Amino acid sequence: MAHGFMIGPGGEFGIDADHWTPLHASAEGWVEALALASHAGYWAKTITKIKGSAVEDLNLDGFEPIPEVQGLADTWWRGKDSLIAIYRGEASGFSPPPAA
Repeated sequence: MAHGFMIGPGGEFGIDADHWTPLHASAEGWVEALALASHAGYWAKTITKIKGSAVEDLNLDGFEPIPEVQGLADTWWRGKDSLIAIYRGEASGFSPPPAA
């Protein structure tokens, strides 16, 4: 595996790749995200994956963030009959860190 999972100094759950990237505000948030992924994979009639700049073009009007996920780099959104997962953590973990 190209990265390791870690708990940060404030309890954040994240990955240590090229640099530390917190994914969720806590390990519990990560567990919630795993549960949602399992639920969606089991019940979904359709799963669509998009990558790159197409993620930035997503229209999340009518969706609300799922607070239990405690998303930082990785987030989940709930709509009327759909779930959207946005995973940015690995992409940002393997790119140069943002300028401070």
